[in-house]
Amino acid sequence: MWILDVVTLVVALAAGALAVVALRRQTVARRTPGVDALPEDVLGLRQEVAALRAETGDALRHLAVVRYDAFGDMGGHLSWSLALLDDAGNGVVLTSIHGRSDARTYAKNVTGWSSQQQLSPEEEEAVAHARP
Repeated sequence: MWILDVVTLVVALAAGALAVVALRRQTVARRTPGVDALPEDVLGLRQEVAALRAETGDALRHLAVVRYDAFGDMGGHLSWSLALLDDAGNGVVLTSIHGRSDARTYAKNVTGWSSQQQLSPEEEEAVAHARP
């Protein structure tokens, strides 16, 4: 009779072990998405990134500032040129030249990383530094 009790105990332990293994597999399957869902998620993310790139292509996000002394008798690098450009190199260069008694500010259009107006060396340097 005790052999029957031992066999019953072994079968019960084996069934319990199989139940634990099945439960663990089920828990892991709930935590990680299925392999079939991954390509759809990746495709959606790629489409979102492409849409964001298209929307921000004309944003003025390339910028550079060059500070300098416009006149030899003044120090402190109070004059500056600022380039604000989009991905295609379109935008504006702002320049402020500070003298002893006055300050002058200029704006020049930039198209395709160059300007139809004559750029000063400092303005050209600002555009060059803004270019990726």
